[in-house]
Amino acid sequence: MASISYDNACCVYPGADKLAVDSLSLDIDDGEFVVLVGPSGSGKSTALRMLAGLEEIDSGTISIGGRSMVGVAPKDRDIAMVFQNYALYPNKTVGENMGFALKMRGVSVDKRKARVAEAAKLLDLTDYLDRKPAKLSGGQRQRVAMGRAIVREPQVFCMDEPLSNLDAKLRVQTRTQIAALQRRLGTTTVYVTHDQVEAMTMGDRVAVLKFGVLQQFASPAELYDRPRNAFVAGFIGSPAMNLFDAPIVDGAIRVAGGTVDLGADDAALLRRSGLNRVTVGIRPEALGVADGSDGVPAEVALLEDLGSDTYLYARVTDPSISATGGGAVTWVARCPRRTAARIGEAIRVRQTDRTVHLFHPESGERLN
Repeated sequence: MASISYDNACCVYPGADKLAVDSLSLDIDDGEFVVLVGPSGSGKSTALRMLAGLEEIDSGTISIGGRSMVGVAPKDRDIAMVFQNYALYPNKTVGENMGFALKMRGVSVDKRKARVAEAAKLLDLTDYLDRKPAKLSGGQRQRVAMGRAIVREPQVFCMDEPLSNLDAKLRVQTRTQIAALQRRLGTTTVYVTHDQVEAMTMGDRVAVLKFGVLQQFASPAELYDRPRNAFVAGFIGSPAMNLFDAPIVDGAIRVAGGTVDLGADDAALLRRSGLNRVTVGIRPEALGVADGSDGVPAEVALLEDLGSDTYLYARVTDPSISATGGGAVTWVARCPRRTAARIGEAIRVRQTDRTVHLFHPESGERLN
């Protein structure tokens, strides 16, 4: 086990005019589970491959346990990698796959068998040690790949979207197993995913990247409650935060003849800001359907009945406001199950609390 430090680490691919990873700085504690998350092309897998030595560090440094990894070969970094495609040898049994790296190191047969047996017990693979990968399910193959990493007893686990080949139910089950296993082993882990639900449920801390640039590095709760900018606000949360640009009139935010309900501090901040427009963010759980004439007029565009809750998509018509990035404004409200609203119905959407996120309309940086 060891701490990890990225210090202004950069990577650029040959022929590219932009950095794949741009001045990444992260300090990861010993034994911490850190998730790198972002959309496709955000540089998260490149950052992981730089740590593993599979991509060159063009500038800056990456350290493991206080030792710089610049120029250090992958085999000398004491890292175990779990890939998206598992990379199992089809002609070897589960036990042989798990112990192969130890065999290449010259570890004795008895020690190999003992460490493979221990890892197999942790992963519920004891009954499958003599099977070939073709006779296993996707979840079992993934656990074999995990077992191969565990038996090496490395300082760091690097996991590059290991669950992406699994079906939805198995993903939920396996991510729980991985998180529990990491906490039991206490091995520093860097995990890459594009799925923000995975990131929020698995990581001690989460690093959100966009175009190779770190946007925020914080606990899941902090990312959700206080996103640093509009990108993080829109990326973290399912369904996503409602984000829209609206005018500021006399220190208030006007929407379709109504106003966004702000706390006293936020209202004072808007009056001091000197802005005439602001990007507003409201989580779905802070919106609901009004019983009376209060709230913002809207039309029901879609209902998603999830059993325990219903997500109501309401189209808001107001030429003075716009969705972040352009287009019509649709708000998502989290409603009690079996809501009485119907598609095409005219309703009024109201705030159920004053938790409002305010961002600069140009830079996207958080204001409150």
